[in-house]
Amino acid sequence: MTLARFRLLVTAAVVCLFAIVVSGAAVRLTGSGLGCEHWPGCEAGHPLPERGFHSYIEFGNRVVSGLTLLFTVGVAAMAFFVETTRRQRQLSVGIAVLTFLQAPLGAITVYFHLNPWLVMTHFLVSIAALAVGVVLVLGLWPERTRPAEVAQHLSVTGFAVAAAALAVIVTGTFATASGPHPGDSRHIHRLGKLTTAVPVHAALTAIFIALVAAALMALIPLRREQPRAFHTTLRLVAVLVAQAILGLVQYHEHLPWGLVLLHVGLATALWTGSVALAATLWRAPTPANAA
Repeated sequence: MTLARFRLLVTAAVVCLFAIVVSGAAVRLTGSGLGCEHWPGCEAGHPLPERGFHSYIEFGNRVVSGLTLLFTVGVAAMAFFVETTRRQRQLSVGIAVLTFLQAPLGAITVYFHLNPWLVMTHFLVSIAALAVGVVLVLGLWPERTRPAEVAQHLSVTGFAVAAAALAVIVTGTFATASGPHPGDSRHIHRLGKLTTAVPVHAALTAIFIALVAAALMALIPLRREQPRAFHTTLRLVAVLVAQAILGLVQYHEHLPWGLVLLHVGLATALWTGSVALAATLWRAPTPANAA
């Protein structure tokens, strides 16, 4: 295992961590949460799905989960056989532990018939693992040019962007848990009505947009000194524009599950970019992370 191969392994693990968030959302939004009522097999005595669309969706999510666990455990094991720092080894173990915790948590969620609090926790653990993976990837794939020292206010801005993104995602889970997609075609307990969750989610989204705009304005004069942070912020702005348009459309169309799934995918991309921006601006430049 060379360092170059380890980088590719970590990158593959992060791609899987992203995919598991989106596939989990597909399970929820298509009403397939109880498509497989047993765990780890789909039905009692039958490991493979036999009941049709919903069981195939749910089982597909479990397959992606298995691949994610395989890659993250591989990252944790191989981190001790390549030239990595102590912090990188800790991050490698961290994504494996968080991913491993998803297995029993998923089983508990199924056995308690998609309790909304368990579903939300299941989702939030996934994005926590994704965040750890993004930080690890940034440390292993250095910038092409040595970045300049980061001013303290930029570091704080990057952290504020990530914190706002987390707040938007958490309130988004409440909005989904209160919406028309219970996770299964049968009656599932909901948290309440959208009237409370959506306005809070919208207000936090506005704060998030303002912080991203502030980060972009601060980084424009430093685009040569901080190329990774600048381009990450540009990508955030592009995804934000798409997400804002999609959010309005899906709300006025009464939340069709396909648009909501795309909304979750873009939200996951915003979370990934926000964590990357915060990690880039927080990390002090050293010879070890400069190409």
